[in-house]
Amino acid sequence: MATLPITKRGAEKLKAELQRLKTKERPAVIAAIAEARAQGDLSENAEYDAAKDHQGFVEGRIAEIEGKLSAAQIIDPAALDAEGRVVFGATVDLEDVDTGDAVTYQIVGEDEADLKHGLINIGSPIARALIGKEVGDTADVQAPGGVRSYEVVAVRYV
Repeated sequence: MATLPITKRGAEKLKAELQRLKTKERPAVIAAIAEARAQGDLSENAEYDAAKDHQGFVEGRIAEIEGKLSAAQIIDPAALDAEGRVVFGATVDLEDVDTGDAVTYQIVGEDEADLKHGLINIGSPIARALIGKEVGDTADVQAPGGVRSYEVVAVRYV
């Protein structure tokens, strides 16, 4: 199984979700199934069917998170010393060459990506274009509206 890069913050978030699923959701689903069973005929019991469906979702999510954590390569961006190069976990300040607009992104794992908070997936076109670049380099990104060029203004490891 290939390793999946994930930041330390992302791993903690997944561990917290796993803990919540195992300690709160799973017991709640078991209780809901027991309550639905007590109501009698299971063949026409919508509450039982809904509880079983929810149990399937919870158990599937638990297995998914456990699989991701077992394959995770946890990277602490603050401990990186990439000498100004853009690598996984780096926070990059960019300037759009055409418009002059400034943006800041941190390159993170798939489960952590959240564009609203400036967190971009390592597999995204912009992250792939930025990997290996240094301050002053220009990255050309194939966007839906055409090619966009960004200049790397600063690289931080926080």
